[in-house]
Amino acid sequence: MPTGVAIRDVREQLFGAAERILLRDGPSALTSRAVTEEAGCAKGVLHRHFADFDDFLAALVRDRIARLDGQAAELAEAAGTGSVIGNLAEALTALFQSVAVAVVALITFRDELRARLRQSGPTTGVPLLVEATAVLAGYLEAERTLGRIAADADLATLAPTLIGAGHLLFADRTAAPPDAEAVRRMVAAVLAGVLVEP
Repeated sequence: MPTGVAIRDVREQLFGAAERILLRDGPSALTSRAVTEEAGCAKGVLHRHFADFDDFLAALVRDRIARLDGQAAELAEAAGTGSVIGNLAEALTALFQSVAVAVVALITFRDELRARLRQSGPTTGVPLLVEATAVLAGYLEAERTLGRIAADADLATLAPTLIGAGHLLFADRTAAPPDAEAVRRMVAAVLAGVLVEP
């Protein structure tokens, strides 16, 4: 790219390039050179906007965590409508069919990135999955308040169990993602005994 040519929304351009590399080649292929080449810009562009590559990766993960807010709002609005199993299956599919599985692999692959994320967020657990767990716990709490989940249900165990089982269903980047029925079966199995029949 010639010098002096402005790049519109360079952060999003770099984030998009990083996501494409993650999805296509996995976390080991993610380097600053690979990102800038994929984005079609000079390597210096990344370093003008971020202190170093791990700063860039931390910003990418934080941006993807912030996107959970939209999903949280949609799931909260679904409380009391449709089926609890269907709502959770759709939410888990939306979460894990996105770049989230690749981002989780990246976080576990890079110790320095995990350390940086823990400076500004949860100090335990895997960033992104911790926030996604909180989204599901909030939804389950709303459904419990509406009487569709048993009053004595252990939401602190159910939410991370759903996230962990969902992650395992979607984790294989080389295989086709699970079908909707497989996700529904998993959610139904996790929630067995706590769903209140209408």
